[in-house]
Amino acid sequence: MKVLAIIPARGGSKRISKKNIKLFLNKPVIAYAIKLAINSNLFDEVMVSTDSYEIANVALKYGAKVPFMRSNKTSSDYATTFDVIDEVITQYSLLNVEFDKACCIYPCTPLLRVETLLSSYKKLID
Repeated sequence: MKVLAIIPARGGSKRISKKNIKLFLNKPVIAYAIKLAINSNLFDEVMVSTDSYEIANVALKYGAKVPFMRSNKTSSDYATTFDVIDEVITQYSLLNVEFDKACCIYPCTPLLRVETLLSSYKKLID
C-alpha cells in the first residue's frame, strides 16, 4: 500500500506574511511538519503543495518533495483544502503515480507529535 503525505503551504498568507517559513525555535515552521511526516515512517512520499518557490526550496532542504507547483486556482484565498488535495492527486495521476491513501498535514503544526499522527492514521485504517 502506497501512502502520500500532503503538506499544503500556500505562499500568499494574509495575516502573517510567509508564515509557513517563519522561524520557530531556529527552524522554519514547515520543517516540523516535514520532519514529523518523514520520522513517522507512515508515508512512501512526503510532498509539499505550494505556489511559492521560496517555500519549495525550504521544503526540499528538509526532505520533502515538490514534484509540481500549485496552480493559481488552488492558491487563491477561496481554494479549500479539498481543492488542493484533489489537485495533488490529479497531478500525480498525470505523472502515472498512484497512491492508495493520502494524508493532509498542515504546515503550521510545530507541536504535533508522531504519536498523534500514528493514532490518527490507525483510526483512518480502522
